[in-house]
Amino acid sequence: MRLHHVQVACPKGGEGMARRFWVDGLGMTEVDKPADLRARGGAWFRAYDDGAVAAELHVGVEDPFVPARKAHPAFVVADVGAVAARLEELGFEVDHSQRDSFPGHVRCHCFDGHGNRVELLEPR
Repeated sequence: MRLHHVQVACPKGGEGMARRFWVDGLGMTEVDKPADLRARGGAWFRAYDDGAVAAELHVGVEDPFVPARKAHPAFVVADVGAVAARLEELGFEVDHSQRDSFPGHVRCHCFDGHGNRVELLEPR
């Protein structure tokens, strides 16, 4: 078994903000949704490692929308400080209060433009 993707939600019309967070902030690449799913809205993003898909995240439209403030995806990154700084420069909320609370890692929690929680981890 392996994980195929994780999905978070956004409100109707929230795809632009999602792109800003996942592409500009986290450096993922937007990929085309299958034609039969495009009418639903949302967007799909991937991260690659040496050409292979390392992570995939789908943003789906929910109405009514409620952000996930506790449930969250967690991504391992090479430099959590650099990614957190880029997100903060883009105006996204980053919480460093649990930086040293996960054994073997430095971490932070951030929130996409819709309030969904995302964890970033860097191995020590």
